[in-house]
Amino acid sequence: MATRARRRVGMKPQNFFGELKRRNVYRVAVAYAVVGWLLIQIATQVFPFFEIPNWAVRLVVVAVALGFPIALILAWAFELTPQGIMRADEVPAEQAMGRGSGRKLDFFIIAVLVAAVALLVFDRWRKRDGPSAPDEKSIAVLPFQNLSRDPDNAFFADGVQDEILTDLARVADLKVISRTSVLQYKSDRPRNLREIGQQLAVAHVLEGSVQRAGNRVRVNAQLVDARTDRHLWAETYDRDLADVFAIQSEIAKNIARELRAKLSAGEKEAIERWPTKDMVALELYMRARALTLATGFSADASGALHQAVELLGQALARDPSFYEAQCELASAHIYLYYYGNDHTPARLALAEEAIQKALHLRPEGGEAHLARAENLYRAYRDYDGALVELEKARRVLPNDSRVFALRGYIKRRQNKHEEALTNLERALELDPRNLGIAQQISISYDLLRRYPEEIRAIDRALAIQPDNLETRAARADVFFNSQGDLGPLREILEPLRQTNPAGLKQLANFWISWAVAERNVAEAEAALAALPDVGFRNNEVFLTKPFLRGLIARMAHDDAAAQAAFTAARIEQEKTVQTQPDYGPPLVVLAMIDAGLGRKEEALGAARRAVELLPPEKDPVGGAHMLEYSAVTAAWVGEKALACEWLKRATELPGAPGYGQLKLFAYWDPLRGEACFEEIVASLAPKKPDAQGQ
Repeated sequence: MATRARRRVGMKPQNFFGELKRRNVYRVAVAYAVVGWLLIQIATQVFPFFEIPNWAVRLVVVAVALGFPIALILAWAFELTPQGIMRADEVPAEQAMGRGSGRKLDFFIIAVLVAAVALLVFDRWRKRDGPSAPDEKSIAVLPFQNLSRDPDNAFFADGVQDEILTDLARVADLKVISRTSVLQYKSDRPRNLREIGQQLAVAHVLEGSVQRAGNRVRVNAQLVDARTDRHLWAETYDRDLADVFAIQSEIAKNIARELRAKLSAGEKEAIERWPTKDMVALELYMRARALTLATGFSADASGALHQAVELLGQALARDPSFYEAQCELASAHIYLYYYGNDHTPARLALAEEAIQKALHLRPEGGEAHLARAENLYRAYRDYDGALVELEKARRVLPNDSRVFALRGYIKRRQNKHEEALTNLERALELDPRNLGIAQQISISYDLLRRYPEEIRAIDRALAIQPDNLETRAARADVFFNSQGDLGPLREILEPLRQTNPAGLKQLANFWISWAVAERNVAEAEAALAALPDVGFRNNEVFLTKPFLRGLIARMAHDDAAAQAAFTAARIEQEKTVQTQPDYGPPLVVLAMIDAGLGRKEEALGAARRAVELLPPEKDPVGGAHMLEYSAVTAAWVGEKALACEWLKRATELPGAPGYGQLKLFAYWDPLRGEACFEEIVASLAPKKPDAQGQ
């Protein structure tokens, strides 16, 4: 005992680490880390529920971090004894924290750890087995009912609702559901607001009606708590038509006040700003907006986009300072350019001109920066520049799902797929009934060949629109891509022949893929006739109908028909390439056409040029398609080693052909039996389960 006491009073320890252990520094460090972590979890989980500001959570984190070294210093310098706190190097042996006290500290640490694990398990269980309560400051602005005698005024009612939604969406302190989701609730019949609130995960909904008669307008609006069906606020405005913007601003500010949302000076100014004072320009804009909202921006919306461009041009001729119309015009030009409807320098120049005019009108405008981000991404593949513009847009448009969706697409092209999925999920949270975003999430999993997750993502999309034929076919197509199983796709397509021929035509892309995989010439020709004029679209690559006609003839071993079809296809494709000579997708189609015609040198030259123009380093997804179709080109002209080289590079990238396509598509036939090709196919084959079925 005396020896032990001397070691405690005044004598140097045998070693530094032994002294750390004696003074319980290790135990204190573990206890502090566990308790600190638990405090941070409580702050992040509980504080938002009571609407405690985010700075309070950050304060807790900083305090815990700063306190850690202080706790270790105190543990070294002092020790708790029955007589109180004493300096550790002066504590008599009989008063020091012995084995029993140390065990008490250990038990305390274990208890805190158990509590922390219980908190995590409960939180995971709550999120998995039950929907979390919607944010108190969340709202959906439902389509307003048109009470005007003239049914053509429906677009005007939609415009009033859309402007109120846009105003509220600028408020960072609110969660506002995006327009695509709320448009699905457009109906003159009574709505089940509780059900709508649950589907959109919001606490409140705003609904109303618009009645226009001559130069008068009556707007009725009411705010409802979707959880209880309780009416919180209602107002009717009966004014001159020219006051419609004042009405919209008043409604938005009243809703923000009712939801206790903080309005910054910039947000208040944006809400009160009138887009135009020209009512005719406003009507033209609203008609154009109705077209783009109804059709969406896609390859199948060319006619609507051209019509919208014409209407927006008329609106801007009347009011050149109409910022919103200028931004909408820029977006229409960008999508006409990107989807290949008019992928020409002239269309790109129109898009850039519209963007510059919008930025001149409002340099900090979120819509203008969003349009610029779209253009940098889609026209120039300038991903970093697009992200900079997106951040500027996000500050002004905190609730715009398009900002997060575009960021997801950009991250996907940068090969940052987890970040892409995070952003797409955020976009879907703001736009929960947006089928397009839900489909894009499934596409992300398809690119990564994460097929079970792709199925789950498609099922979520089907929950939005259970009868959507394209989504159902996409689910069946997963089994073809991953396993080479055409059965699920056949089960969807064959019944449509008798029950829904229009639906079969709608699925022409899947139909022709199925026919080519089964080498069914008659089915392939029927599917070809059902395809739209632009042909088969694979991302940015358009396999034209004349080219596909040659492919089908080649599959049928009809050399004369194939030669005639490819000759006609070349005339058409060469014109496309001449209008966009530095664009890889049409050039790689020309390469395959030349290969079908036996023009070996021209085919390989065009294929190499396509890969140079759109390399995987610049765009992994688009680059994979350039390599894929270049591999087809090389195979058709007998360069099998080069074909395997290109194909192997392609299959190492997201978006490359899957197992089923390589196994069954006829245009890979020249490579069958080649060791390099069979090795690539085997590498993509579905993995067999082990003895335990795992």
